[in-house]
Amino acid sequence: VQLVESGGGSVQAGGSLRLSCVAAESNAKSSMINYCMGWFRQSPGKEREGVAAISTSGVTYYAESAKGRFTISQDYARNTVYLQMNDLKPEDTAMYYCAAGETAPCNLQQWRYKFWGQGTQVTVSS
Repeated sequence: VQLVESGGGSVQAGGSLRLSCVAAESNAKSSMINYCMGWFRQSPGKEREGVAAISTSGVTYYAESAKGRFTISQDYARNTVYLQMNDLKPEDTAMYYCAAGETAPCNLQQWRYKFWGQGTQVTVSS
């Protein structure tokens, strides 16, 4: 499954961005309805961390840092997963990655995710 992220950019603190993740191929294996979909991020010098995930039944999971500000959603008709990020802070600056996992249960444990995108950069200035 090839995942392609987009929507990153540079914003000021307090601003918003919406990240998108689409499966590049159009076939049954690439259908996101089959996977737990997650968003992760990595800042320079830091380990990659989970941000949000959504199960095949639509149950969502968020890191504490994302609760109340970020929303993960899915559009199966477009085979796309989104991450709406509001009230962005400088500490949200990172490369954001989309990932697809097959191993239940769906959560933010990175080892559960088999397919990863190349990432999209988010930079938040103060």
